Amino acid sequence: MWFFWPTITQHLHTATPAAASSQVYFSPHGGCTAAVVSAIDEARSNVLVQAYSFTSAPIAEALVSAKKRGVSVQVVLDRSQKSERYSSATFLKNSDIPTFIDTQHAIAHNKVIIVDCAVVITGSFNFTKAAEEKNAENLLVIRDAKLAQRFSENWTNHFNHSDNYEGLASKQ
Repeated sequence: MWFFWPTITQHLHTATPAAASSQVYFSPHGGCTAAVVSAIDEARSNVLVQAYSFTSAPIAEALVSAKKRGVSVQVVLDRSQKSERYSSATFLKNSDIPTFIDTQHAIAHNKVIIVDCAVVITGSFNFTKAAEEKNAENLLVIRDAKLAQRFSENWTNHFNHSDNYEGLASKQ
């Protein structure tokens, strides 16, 4: 079993394009929320969000700040966020961020943020206070436009079958 690890490591190093870069974070208290907020704060054109659970006030506030800077922000959430007691969905909707519910799947378990079609934030990390402070989770921030394109296509597929969150204007 010990011989397997170097083989995986060697393969990963040879398969990663030189232009791409990534950072990894772990919770609890590993800077996941700060990394997400930092990436959103750097956004200049657009931010796409797919989230299973979204209760993080700092991340929601970063999205609102981005919108106020003129960044296009759109959010697709799991259907549980329609009734979740502490969901950020209403805060986002009330801040004029187009917010949608993925009703096609039993669970829309994605945890993805795409920034400026160039940065992908993903991993097991839910966008919640508990994920930052109590849970053992991981977060990857990957700067790779090709990968971001693939995630953007997937986001669009889910957006296309999602419903407006509680009376928001029609999809644009």
